[in-house]
Amino acid sequence: MKILVTGGTGFTGHNLSKRLLQDGYQVRLLVRSKKRVILDPHPALEIHEGDIRDRLAVDKAVEGVVKVFNIAAMFRTAASVDQDYWDIHVEGVRHLVEAAVRHRVERFVHCSTVGVHGDVKVPPANEESPFAPADIYQRTKLEGELLARELAAKNGLALSVVRPTAIYGPGDMRLLKLFKLAVKKVTPVIGTGKIYYHMVYIDDLVQGFILASERAEAIGQVFIVGGDENMILDDLLSTIAKITGRPDTKIHIPARPFQLAGSLCEKICIPLGIEPPIYRRRVDFFTKSRSFDISKVKRLLGYAPKYGLQKGLSRTAQWYKEQGLL
Repeated sequence: MKILVTGGTGFTGHNLSKRLLQDGYQVRLLVRSKKRVILDPHPALEIHEGDIRDRLAVDKAVEGVVKVFNIAAMFRTAASVDQDYWDIHVEGVRHLVEAAVRHRVERFVHCSTVGVHGDVKVPPANEESPFAPADIYQRTKLEGELLARELAAKNGLALSVVRPTAIYGPGDMRLLKLFKLAVKKVTPVIGTGKIYYHMVYIDDLVQGFILASERAEAIGQVFIVGGDENMILDDLLSTIAKITGRPDTKIHIPARPFQLAGSLCEKICIPLGIEPPIYRRRVDFFTKSRSFDISKVKRLLGYAPKYGLQKGLSRTAQWYKEQGLL
């Protein structure tokens, strides 16, 4: 069986592709640059250079595969413009779904984000909770998800949607900042530190993706995939400090000045192509609560996270130390 994975050079796509190869599948990656692929050479690995914004490249990549995992996504940089998010998260999804219909793909798993729910006012949120995307990334991811679901239902494509919580594990660089913050002699925390932050270890998330591609119960469904534990930010920072043997000393700072500074920096720096010293979304990390109910994916797909936060954070911290990053 040949499976297409988009976003295979990213943390999630790389780990999913590695697991599929280990399980004996043929894997085709659609990547913008072969140089960014870090998977070891494998006789069952096929790499297509192309962009999901290119309809012809997508059609060529989808032809002949049985399953598609769409993991490709764009993250904010100073050089990015809103149209880039639209082109990848919406039009790119359109190209993939239309190609999957054309080539009679058996299963399609689309990676969305819990960010479509925004700040969770009444925790925990579930798959039916209101949408409240707060930035261009979340808004376009929501639009892409809704488009995928609409096109799949209209054309009889067996599609499932996975909304991961915050992804972490050895090899991840996005949450390194959280670890570095936690191990400071004095940890500055913007806001109260009482907001929820829901995480999922990469191996558990990969298992969720695979279940969504295999179980008949997943067809036409949306699943929030996260870990069993859901900590407030202060407790999460304390856990990391304890794991790494660092002092657990925090100082809380009012959030409002940083929110204003983040908004101002983005307005000034981004049009000039300069990386802002502070983003509003980075401040939102400290002030917006993210707490989710994962009972649906457990009930329908038999999903069972194997990594509690103690185990997962310990493994991740150890990897950072080995790389000289922590």
